[in-house]
Amino acid sequence: MSGYDKDRHFTVQAHDPAPAISPDSPAETEKLLLDFLLQFRLGGEFIYRDKLRANLLMRQLVLEVDLKHINLYNEELVHVIQNTPSETLPLLENAATKAARSILFPLVGVVGGESMRRQTMDEAVAAIPNIQISLRSGLSLLQFRDLTANTMNKLVRIPGIVISASVLSSRATKLHLQCRSCRTPKEIYPAGGMGGVGGGSDRGLPRQCDSQAPAGQKKDCPLDPYLIVHSKSTFADQQTLKLQEAPDMVPVGELPRHMLLSVDRNLTGKVVPGSRIIATGIYSTFQSAKKKNAGATALRQPYLRVVHLELSSGPTSSSSNPFGLQFTPEEEEEFGAMARSEGFYERFARSVAPSIFGSLDIKKAIACLLFGGSKKVLPDGMRLRGDINVLLLGDPGTAKSQLLKFVEKVAPIAVYTSGKGSSAAGLTASVQRDTVSREFYLEGGAMVLADTGVVCIDEFDKMRDEDRVAIHEAMEQQTISIAKAGITTVLNSRTSVLAAANPVFGRYDEGRSPGENIDFQTTILSRFDMIFIVKDEHNEQRDKMIARHVMNIQMNRPEDNADQVVGELSLDVMKRYIAYCKSKCAPRLSSEAQEMLSSHFVSLRKQVQQVERDNDERSSIPITIRQLEAIIRISESLAKMTLSTTVQNHHVEEAIRLFKFSTMDAVSAGSADGLTRGELNDEMVKIERELRRRLPVGWSTSYQSLVREFVTQQGYSSHALERTLFVMEKSEVIRFTGQKKVVHRVGV
Repeated sequence: MSGYDKDRHFTVQAHDPAPAISPDSPAETEKLLLDFLLQFRLGGEFIYRDKLRANLLMRQLVLEVDLKHINLYNEELVHVIQNTPSETLPLLENAATKAARSILFPLVGVVGGESMRRQTMDEAVAAIPNIQISLRSGLSLLQFRDLTANTMNKLVRIPGIVISASVLSSRATKLHLQCRSCRTPKEIYPAGGMGGVGGGSDRGLPRQCDSQAPAGQKKDCPLDPYLIVHSKSTFADQQTLKLQEAPDMVPVGELPRHMLLSVDRNLTGKVVPGSRIIATGIYSTFQSAKKKNAGATALRQPYLRVVHLELSSGPTSSSSNPFGLQFTPEEEEEFGAMARSEGFYERFARSVAPSIFGSLDIKKAIACLLFGGSKKVLPDGMRLRGDINVLLLGDPGTAKSQLLKFVEKVAPIAVYTSGKGSSAAGLTASVQRDTVSREFYLEGGAMVLADTGVVCIDEFDKMRDEDRVAIHEAMEQQTISIAKAGITTVLNSRTSVLAAANPVFGRYDEGRSPGENIDFQTTILSRFDMIFIVKDEHNEQRDKMIARHVMNIQMNRPEDNADQVVGELSLDVMKRYIAYCKSKCAPRLSSEAQEMLSSHFVSLRKQVQQVERDNDERSSIPITIRQLEAIIRISESLAKMTLSTTVQNHHVEEAIRLFKFSTMDAVSAGSADGLTRGELNDEMVKIERELRRRLPVGWSTSYQSLVREFVTQQGYSSHALERTLFVMEKSEVIRFTGQKKVVHRVGV
């Protein structure tokens, strides 16, 4: 029969109306599956036979079977597996175990006498425990919200993020019992022994001893006589995972759904919290221990009994691509051409939030943040981060939150959170107690779930200080250390942080130093690679352009200047390109670039020292070795953007320009007209004293005569005069009338 079967498989067309054997009974199904494992081949290669032999030699009792191959072999078989997986899977595991025995002991049952045969067969059976089958399927992905009563007990495939993993527990697959009175042994196989959340506990033990009493004696075994002999029982590993749907799949205004996953034997210990996975499993139900007597009789908790795990990201992801995206050769070709194209960096920066007008340098910084630098592990095990952190600090209405929302959409992995709505535990990790086992376990927060991605934190200034401290370690060491409820552990959080904040007074006050405007400690500021101060400046020309831009967007019209639209990249292309660059490229510095960077860093320190001396105060934004590393990271990300393997001089120049435009600008903010802040303040004090002396309460004078007197005659700077009048007007000492032409003294 097997020869005919094999023959049929190769000579009859795929559209054969009557297959030779249809899987009607379990025995036939098992026979079909055994034939499939031993005889299925692609080309001249027996895939599963060879794979099984290789796994057995390595003592791995697991075999991954692809449903596509079963479909090629027998279509009915696939339908049976997909519709009744809980019945068919044990048959498939039996078939795999038989196949393993026939591979390892091919001559058993052929040579020797009957007794000899039975003995060797028993040895063979003992030598091979059950093989675990892992079913890889090409089923379309279902979301949590699509799992309905119709999918119950069927094979489903769902993506999500693992938010917690329990400790491994041992579940009995075979229990060896002994009667405490007559010492008769008995073996039972608990229900649900091969995975599953319910069943398989001591409740299922027989109530009465079923051994026969010797002739002439009365049998007096008590009720519940059996004791479990653990040393002769067999157990299998089991673990429960908690899967949460990915944040981008949750409809607005709804809570993310959770699902319990039960994994057993070789699938345990494969994932850690924060991993993004696609789980294939049987959608089943179990009786929850705590809700035993509550609710309707047949109401049970749903869970997924996992038969296959695909890791799409996370610390344990074996592939070099951390995002689980596969790239076709054509796509790789296209990305290569994109990277080599002229002015690609400018084009990519313009594609970042194209509906927001201007602020090209901030968009360039965000492009750098999306790609990130190269992380390094030194010989002594010390890690240097490659992720770039950016802080946008500025006036309201400068589209900071819109930029953050855009980054959340375009980054392959991203979590968006707002300052007031986040606690330290929500950002890092919280300790929960398992309802069934009453054990503590960790549940990862935003920084853990966004591992290898970006965390966007809006309203950064509104966070409580104790919550902000929680992310200090995550931003530099890229780990989160937890010591709560007897759990001490370290979680990975290799994320970039993009934060947006308002200055202390709501708006940036030019008259004050950056230290007074920025209410953050230097400890957190030094962890940001780039700090942008975004001011809402009054400039008629710019205001007109912005107004026109906003009106065009509101009316859904194309831009007047066509070059804005040309060459813009779509969201999907950007997302895939970022993932491609991050997985394929890790640039290193060239020797000229190194020389250039070190000499530049020294001059930067000198510049800061000069600013500190002039203003007679320590700079609130420190320039430390971290900032040198920041410039290195920025230049690496610029090289990575164009898939270049070494960092060249022009990358370093652009990185230095960006750094100067952002952080160095913030250091020296507040000084103007070539004056340092200290000198400016001195002038303002003198002008105010003079003005108060010259203009008694109730008197008025023209603005022009003040300019003539202070700027032209006495040589003060016009900026100092402007600021003094502005401050005096704010404190209601003077008032302007006649379109700022006349100055009245109104208060003291």
